[in-house]
Order: sequence, then C-alpha cells, then structure tokens
Amino acid sequence: MISSGLSAREYHVAVTGNNSNDGSSASPFKTINHAAQIAQPGDIITVHAGTYREWINPVRGGESDSKRIVYQAAAGEIVAIKGSEVITGWKKEKGSEVWKVTIPNSFFGDYNPYQDSIYGDWFDGKGRVHHTGEVFLNGKSLYEKETLSKVQNPVPFEGTLDKEGSTYTWYCESDASNTTIWANFHKFNPNKELVEITTRRTIFYPDKPGVNYLTIRGFHICQAATQWGAPTAEQIGMISTHWNKGWIIENNKISDSKCSGITLGKERGTGHNVWLSDMSLDGSLHYIETTFRTLRNGWSRENIGSHIVRNNEIYNCEQTGMCGSMGAAFSTIENNHIHHIWAKRQFTGAEIGGIKFHAAIDTRIIHNRIHDTGRGIWLDWMAQGTRVSGNLMYRNDLEDLFMEVNHGPTLVDNNLFLSDVAIITQSQRGAVVHNIIAGMIRMWPEPKQVYTLPPSSFN
Repeated sequence: MISSGLSAREYHVAVTGNNSNDGSSASPFKTINHAAQIAQPGDIITVHAGTYREWINPVRGGESDSKRIVYQAAAGEIVAIKGSEVITGWKKEKGSEVWKVTIPNSFFGDYNPYQDSIYGDWFDGKGRVHHTGEVFLNGKSLYEKETLSKVQNPVPFEGTLDKEGSTYTWYCESDASNTTIWANFHKFNPNKELVEITTRRTIFYPDKPGVNYLTIRGFHICQAATQWGAPTAEQIGMISTHWNKGWIIENNKISDSKCSGITLGKERGTGHNVWLSDMSLDGSLHYIETTFRTLRNGWSRENIGSHIVRNNEIYNCEQTGMCGSMGAAFSTIENNHIHHIWAKRQFTGAEIGGIKFHAAIDTRIIHNRIHDTGRGIWLDWMAQGTRVSGNLMYRNDLEDLFMEVNHGPTLVDNNLFLSDVAIITQSQRGAVVHNIIAGMIRMWPEPKQVYTLPPSSFN
C-alpha cells in the first residue's frame, strides 16, 4: 500500500513477512528495500529481529528535519543487515586443513567481488591484488592471500594486530563460469560453522543524489565488499549518503567493511579516481580540479551535508571508520566509538583513519572514543570552522590527530591525546588549547621540514 503523503505511516518488516503484504504489524513486508520503495516523507520503517541480506536503495527521502523517513530496528530487537551470503558445500582438500568451494558466477548477479579488486587514487596494495570480497568464519574475517600455497602453508602476518588470526586464510580464482575459493579453517569444519562471503558492494546507499533527511537507527550493519574511497572518487561505504543532506545515523553497530564503514561523500559525477586516469599531473592538482567541479556541480550548504552521526560503534573496517570529501561539511560527529580500523594492514594508502574528512567545513567532531586505528582523525584540506573537542584517543600507533593542508580557522580543545604521537600538523591558523597530551607533537611546515616537540615541552 502506498502512502498518500497526507498522514505518516509506519511500515513493518520481518524475516517471516512477504512483500505482497500491506506492511502492517500483523502483515509485514519481507525486505527493507521493498519498504524503501514505498515510504513517503514522514513515514517510519520498523524492522524486526533477524538477519537481512540486501542492498537498501531508497528512492526518496524526507522533506525536512521534522518530516524525515526513519529506518529503525524495533525496540529491544537485534537486527543485522549484511552484505554477505552463507556458503555451504565446502569440500576438504586431502591431507590438509584447506577446504574448497566452487560457486557459479550467476550466484553473484551483476557484481562479483572475487573478480573485482581494490583500486583507487592513493591506494597502495603492497605489490599484490586485493579483492573486494571477503570470507568470514563465525563472524570473523579471514586474511586473503595472493597464492594458494600461502593458504596451504599459513604463517603469521607480521604487519597485523592479530597474528594468530592471520593464519586463517583464503585465496580465490574466477573464470567466465565459476568462482573457486580455498580457505584454511584450521580445526573448524565450515559445513558445521557459519561461513559467509561478501557479495554486495554496499548495504544502505541511494544510487542517486536528492535523497535527503533519512534516519538510520539501531541496526548492526556489516560485511560488505566496499571499494577504496579516495577524495577524487565516488565514495561508497556500507552506509553512504551519496552526498545528500540531513541524514541522522545513530545507535548502530557498523563493522567488517572491506574499506569504509560510513561515507558522507563524494559522488561520481565530479570525477572518479581522476589521478590514476591522468598521472601526468600531481594528485593534489587533480583534487583542486575536483573541488572546482564540485562547486560548479552545485555544492552548497543548502543541498549537501548537515548530517548527524552519533552513538555508533564502528570497527573492523580496513580503510576508514568514516570518510567523506566535501560531504561531511556542516555536520556533527559525536559520541561514536571507533576502533580497530586498518587492523589487518594487508594494504595501505593515504586515505586511512578512524575518521578521514576532506573539507570538514563547520564540522564538529566531539566526544568520540577512537583507538587502535593507526591514524585516529585525519582532517585534510579545507578544515575551516572545524572543531575537534572532548575526544578520547589512545593506542593509535601513527598519531591521534593529523591536520594536513588546512588554513583554518580550526579549534582543537579539551581532548585526551594519549598515543605516542598526539598531533601531526601541516596546517596554519589553528588553536590547540586545554588538551591533555601524552605524546609528541610534530609540526610539518613547508618546505618539508619536521619539528618534533616532546611532551616535556608542555609541562
């Protein structure tokens, strides 16, 4: 039943439902995406307990902050939305702990993550291919290897934070008809455990701009085959605003993204990995051109940004917990717990961090707890009117805060920076006041000369 728009409706979704139902509590829909095609401004979509494996592609948003479309987990119920599918039928390789499964490519539909590799401006694969797909054993992701022999004879990966876990490995091959995955599950029988593989490139993402004023509340969103989100590319995480305006993302668990958990921009129309398309120019020049195209494309406070991202736990994402180029402007990022970002460390690049924003204009990053991320918060280019306040940051082994190529004004106040390196700055016109700083501060003015100040300098 389609809402007339004259009065708000609440639609219900349940794993026992049917999309031919009317969406009432007594007759719920089966998929969230079906409800997303029907909901009108002011409507609420309440999702009941269970696991949903789908891409939610809303066709419309709300009309204002007071007339939103709300997606929410039912009170007191656990709702997981996954970008993965359960895989059974594994066959054990003789004399080893390696198991093999062959999957017809038709299973994947129009997107096969085991034929797609991570790619993008400023991405560094360390000399090998990394597929966007992933394999999970009882909810824990395995480590992809570039050869079958490294699956058959696993050794701990020295770069990771979890050396024991890094010996659970997988490898894939794919041809025109089938995809074959080999995995070392050690003592576990995959046909008796929960084994999932990622099959979707995103989970909650409108494929067009203009879908504003959405609320996403109370879900566990996980296991998607997301692609590298450079600031010169379309940035698609597991939850992605597609720029747009006025989203509220709150009280969710967001985990196990191949690259990013939440992305607040950029869209594709202003360029997609333009540096790799033209290496004759430096990447920074390409980003300047991307910014000009963004402005010509109508970027303004009236139609992009002003999001609220609060009270989420974001973890086990290998690029960022949260990123966005231009789209995070005018937003509030508060009370989030972000941890174990870039924990596997099988690949690297210049866009990795707990939070990585370009152009965080008038953005408030406050009261977040960020740890075990490598780089905690990275504010790159055009942090103007930005405030970083009241955050707790520790065990980030690169630094807690990196301010790069900003011209201010910015305010960094009342934070606890407890990692060995607290702040690296290559910026100007910023105030750093009333913080507790346990580690080094490194100033990096041009030309590239680094000054390091020990904590004793501030006693």
